[in-house]
Amino acid sequence: MLLFIFNGLTRIQVGGGGGFWSAVSPPPNAIVAVTALAGVALLAAVFYTNARTGRLKSPWSRRKRKQALSPQQWRSLFTSDGKFCDGGVKFLKKVRSRGVDPSIRVEVWPFLLGVYDLNSTKEEREIIRTQKRKEYEKLRRECRRLLKRRNGSLKLKEISETGYSGDSGSVLQDTDTSSSEDVVSARESLSSEERSQDAEYSDDPSSILLDGNASSRRTTNADSSALNSESSDSDSSEDPEVIHAFSCSEDGEENNPDEAPNENIPLTNTEVRDKLRATEDFATWQRIIRLDAVRANSEWITYCPSQATVSEVRARRSAEAVGLKDYDHLEPCRIFHAARLVAILEAYALYDPEIGYCQGMSDLLSPITAVITEDHEAFWCFVGFMKKARHNFRLDEVGIRRQLSIVSKIIKVKDSHLYRHLEKLQAEDCFFVYRMVVVLFRRELSFEQTLCLWEVMWADQAAIRAGIGKSAWSRIRQRAPPTDDLLLYAIAASVLKRRKLIIEKYSSMDEILRECNSMAGQLDVWKLLDDAHDLVVTLHDKIERSL
Repeated sequence: MLLFIFNGLTRIQVGGGGGFWSAVSPPPNAIVAVTALAGVALLAAVFYTNARTGRLKSPWSRRKRKQALSPQQWRSLFTSDGKFCDGGVKFLKKVRSRGVDPSIRVEVWPFLLGVYDLNSTKEEREIIRTQKRKEYEKLRRECRRLLKRRNGSLKLKEISETGYSGDSGSVLQDTDTSSSEDVVSARESLSSEERSQDAEYSDDPSSILLDGNASSRRTTNADSSALNSESSDSDSSEDPEVIHAFSCSEDGEENNPDEAPNENIPLTNTEVRDKLRATEDFATWQRIIRLDAVRANSEWITYCPSQATVSEVRARRSAEAVGLKDYDHLEPCRIFHAARLVAILEAYALYDPEIGYCQGMSDLLSPITAVITEDHEAFWCFVGFMKKARHNFRLDEVGIRRQLSIVSKIIKVKDSHLYRHLEKLQAEDCFFVYRMVVVLFRRELSFEQTLCLWEVMWADQAAIRAGIGKSAWSRIRQRAPPTDDLLLYAIAASVLKRRKLIIEKYSSMDEILRECNSMAGQLDVWKLLDDAHDLVVTLHDKIERSL
């Protein structure tokens, strides 16, 4: 049935054929009316069809018609005392569906990453900020002291081995005297202050590129496995404590990690053995961190003008302050960036000695330091990020295997045909997405796309921490509940997108692995989130029950 309006008169034409069409030549305004009504009818039909099939339209598909959380919207979310009006619910909803404007990321990320509580006031946050700064400064002091001791030990060893008979007092003075360090401020935030220190490092070429192979991922020495406790993969409610092996006494002097243990102490004393092993591990972490830092890519430069224009003098002073070497081939901004990575990653290795440092962590930190210019703030954001991501770097790989298992379950429930093909290739464990899991799509997405994905993921995790569950989301159009595993749904979606290619052309896991690695630069992050969200809507409850 077609409806026409001609100069105020209405006619109805049923069926086809001639007659009416040959008798009437519609004026131009009739054509406009017909087009408009046809559009309305089409929209109604689509709406009716979706309603009948029960399909949910993902909010991510509307992303391009929305703007990210703007500075003005951000400011409107707070009360006069700097507290979220509704406990942060509206804030998380906006980030979850829109992302964050780059100009306010430095303010927003500490909330998303749990540095600040969603119910905190501005005054409370200032107190927390001061406390966190002091804690970071303490960690950096420990790093410097350990490094100073180690360098002194290397110098003495070199003198002993070469039979040097000269006056070694200057060496001893350098390693055992801390008065010069006590008279300067303890703060070492490389973004505002760099101090030159006489430091020498032994070169260690042991660094293996992260290529998706678990056996090549670890870069710590073999003894570091003893640091691994049998903690579960679930998130801990408490932060890891700073290792006591590195703690100072009250008068500011720390125990000398290079001294041999007293022979009267039984060898079964686990505290002594752990202390010595931890010291050895930290020395290994220091070497690997420096190698990875100078290899960091420069993709972040366009997103951080203030760091991109750093002077060569300041950059080299920053490098000297952390003992960075072999950086002459780098531009000043990359030298400065590498020095910041070293400072923060060393501090984290002390903060969380069970994990320490593993290759791939610098990939996660680099975007944070590009956005947040203060080292202590970047450090605590990284700590918040690692509360979930730290399980990717455990020696026993329990966390990685759990996540790969979830990806496998999603594929199995969603596409049994693809899953059977993977079984045939003995690839049903989804090991071919290993790299995506470890560094959270960092290698597959551009810098800006990575930030968008992470922000959405962090918003989900923040909602879960705050106890904002299904009831809060059910009142809005994006009905999927927040999930800790949004990343895994996105990974599964990227594989399902290539199901036809995998089933018809690939006959080994190596071929699928190469296909996954070739995704770099080929993904649309918002389409990816669209697909991931659709999977969450349809499969979330089933996957949760299976776990």
